[in-house]
Order: sequence, then structure tokens, then C-alpha cells
Amino acid sequence: MVLELLLGIIALTLMILTSAIKIVKEYERGVIFRLGRLVGARGPGLFFIIPIFEKMERTDLRTITFDVPSQEVITRDNVTTKVNAVVYYRIMDPEKAVTQVENYRYATSQIALTTLRGVIGQAELDELLSEREKLNRQLQKIVDEATDPWGIKVSAVEIKDVVLPEEMQRAMASQAEAERNRRARIIQAEGEKQASQKLAEAASVLTKEPGGMFLRTLRTITDATEEKATTVIIPFPIELLKALGYKKEE
Repeated sequence: MVLELLLGIIALTLMILTSAIKIVKEYERGVIFRLGRLVGARGPGLFFIIPIFEKMERTDLRTITFDVPSQEVITRDNVTTKVNAVVYYRIMDPEKAVTQVENYRYATSQIALTTLRGVIGQAELDELLSEREKLNRQLQKIVDEATDPWGIKVSAVEIKDVVLPEEMQRAMASQAEAERNRRARIIQAEGEKQASQKLAEAASVLTKEPGGMFLRTLRTITDATEEKATTVIIPFPIELLKALGYKKEE
């Protein structure tokens, strides 16, 4: 009987000593409470706590990532869209993360969700599609300020996908096609303008040089008769017309 009691005491002592030994990894911290009062954060490494009187809560200091579920939001220009995002954050102060909020993971996710709905609701569709980096910075700033009292640092909030209704997709495709047609017409008109300017410069040079128009005429005839043709063209020198008294009208 005495031996059994002794063995029981030894086993109980070993259990108490085992519970007093705590090992915290490099990326973790142990927040210690003594009789309900905060003592502080310990770690990494090996340390001891007072059994029964002290309790430890483990926190992870690595960057945590979670997805914000897809939210159906109406933009400022009354376009219904579905948007989701991803949030990156880490615990900077383990003591605040444990004592200032009941569940920092859930609380951070809810703030990110409501902030996403609010920011997208104040933006127009074009801004959402073309200025996503600006909205990401705005989201990160708002969520980071809200979670700062909890000892949490939000490093980034990234909008992942933007899903538009089919009607809006067709309207945007028609708009893009019209824009491409407009640019094509502008480019064509600009090319014709440049070509006309070059032709005017060439005509000016040909009229100033003696025999220039005659050589241009011969070149034109050569181009026209490269293929088999039944028409015979005999050029008449312009200088001969001048010799016969022909004068250009002013």
C-alpha cells in the first residue's frame, strides 16, 4: 500500500514538472498569465512556468494569410460586381494580440471584409479595373489602422478577382471595339495627311527642275506598261511646248 502511494506521488510529481517545462519555437512566443494576471511574453527556447498558478497561451509571429470571401458590391456608378481579396498580416505584439481582442484571426478577417465592401462601394468601375494598386493601398491602410491596437501589422491587402455581369462585359467589349475603330481611322487619316504633304513637296521639286516633269511622266509610262498592253503612249516633252510659245497660266 505504501509503495503504491509512493509511486502515485512520484507520477504526480513528474506530471507537474512536465507541465512546468515549456518549449517555444523561434517563430512563436508564449504569453504567460499568473493567477489571471498578465506576466509577459516569453521565448523562444526553453523556460519554466509555475504549475497550476501560471498558464501559457502560444502565439505565432509568422506572416498569416487568409482569403476574404467573394463579396457582391455595388460601385459608386451603380454597377454590381463581385470582388474578393487576400490579406497578409503578422503579430507584432503578442501580449496585445491575446489581451486586447478575443480572437484576433476572426476579428481581422471581419474588418478586412467590411473594409473591402466599403472601399469598393465608394469607387467607380473604371477605377476598380484600372487603379487596383491605389485601392489596395487604401485597403491596407484602413485595415492596418483598425488592427494596430491589437498589436497586429497588416502588410498588404490585394484584390484578387473582379467578376462583372455578362451585360456589362458585352458593353465593355463593344466600347473597346469602337475605340479601336476610332484609332484606326485616326491613323489612316494621319497617313493620308503625311502622304499628301510629301506629294506636294515632290510636285514642288519637279516643277522647279527643268525636265523634271518629263522624267516623272516617263517613269509613270514605264510603270503603266510593265504588263502586256495594247495602248501605245507617246510622251510629248513639256520643254517643246515652251519652245512653241506655250506659257503656263498664272
